[in-house]
Amino acid sequence: MKNSTQPNADIVWHQHAVDQAARAAQKGQQPVLLWFTGLSGAGKSTLAGALERALFEAGFHTYLLDGDNVRHGLCKDLGFSAADRDENLRRVGEVAHLMVDAGLLVLSAFISPTRAERDAIRCRFAAGRFIEVHVSTPLAVCEARDPKGLYQKARKGEIRDFTGISAPYEEPLAAELTIDTSKGDLNTQVQALLDYLSALEVIPSTRLQASV
Repeated sequence: MKNSTQPNADIVWHQHAVDQAARAAQKGQQPVLLWFTGLSGAGKSTLAGALERALFEAGFHTYLLDGDNVRHGLCKDLGFSAADRDENLRRVGEVAHLMVDAGLLVLSAFISPTRAERDAIRCRFAAGRFIEVHVSTPLAVCEARDPKGLYQKARKGEIRDFTGISAPYEEPLAAELTIDTSKGDLNTQVQALLDYLSALEVIPSTRLQASV
């Protein structure tokens, strides 16, 4: 039986008449994936959500993929073993790849603890289409926040292989952006992200100014 992870030679990518460039031009933006990575409680979802709101209000076309949300459907059959976590991120990366092809500004918020996992997703995208955002909030701050009570459970041994406590987190070596949410306020952090996207010409600065 052929390994299902190997590509079938009879399956080829169909080139549609409407391509990524046409979809991007229609939306007036350059599609990218912003990959927010960091410890639990670092503020990934909060930061990504605030950025999406700012982009949406400025008229841009976005979608936010969140770690908890994808486990309600796309990845509901997966557990939390190392293999299942890898598969969870692989699926998310593939969905994000399709969304970027659709011309969207895609935001994702996942711990994604290993560089190998993140690099594997980066490799699926053309140069400049993957932007890694390291939410570098210190462990002590994340643990003090503990919004889901997970650190407390991990300290008691009720959760095995918990990133930052009983399992490692490999910090990015060359993230495009690094943001510590314990420093400054949310609006300033979102503005830094908007300025970065504008500087790359992912989004036109004129549309941002018009929305203010």
